[in-house]
Amino acid sequence: MNILRPLAVAAGGALTVHWSPAAAAVLPTAARAFGIPTRVDGARVLLTFDDGPHPEGTPAVLDELDRLGASAVFFVSGEQVERYPELVQEIAAAGHDLGLHGFRHQARRQWSRGLLVDDTRRALDSVSAAAGIEPILYRPPRGVFSRVGLRLIRDLGLRPLLWSKWGRDWERGATAESIAARATAGLEAGDVVLLHDADHYSAPGSWRATAGALGPIADRIATAGLQTASV
Repeated sequence: MNILRPLAVAAGGALTVHWSPAAAAVLPTAARAFGIPTRVDGARVLLTFDDGPHPEGTPAVLDELDRLGASAVFFVSGEQVERYPELVQEIAAAGHDLGLHGFRHQARRQWSRGLLVDDTRRALDSVSAAAGIEPILYRPPRGVFSRVGLRLIRDLGLRPLLWSKWGRDWERGATAESIAARATAGLEAGDVVLLHDADHYSAPGSWRATAGALGPIADRIATAGLQTASV
């Protein structure tokens, strides 16, 4: 046992180092330490939507953004892009930016460089085939980076982007009011707001509350003297 204990400690330490960038999703200090942006420049707020496209959620969000005259970035999942390529075309046609959210919505792919290379290239190919666009921005599933994964994404010429505000709209029981309140609490210029236009990986029907929250969110952005903008 005395021989095994140092090995176990070393293995645990290696795991901690490997997954250390994962803390950036919840700790701004960790994001800064690893150089992972969570904000944008200028007097603007960036609305972002993960996990789509979705046959009901994405059109609902697009309609609301159009009504509000707001811009956004949609971080799409490759496996959903292959199911609904026409929705990716609609996102781009509406003037919004496309970002990459991996192919499979699995944080564990950050464990292996080989798995992540395959996953990222499949995602890039799916978006390119659907919309003729190669995204530049990348946000990993659940916001979880490993050291290997963060290095690989940068080596592939992609720019990581996390968030500074979130509506926690994926939760069961979230309402338009709770989402808007959380997403805009202490809102400042440069904030990146995380929302979702799909319920593929979250509470069923959660996109409805998200779409309903966009009006109040836009009002509070305007009240703060800011505007939404694309990248």
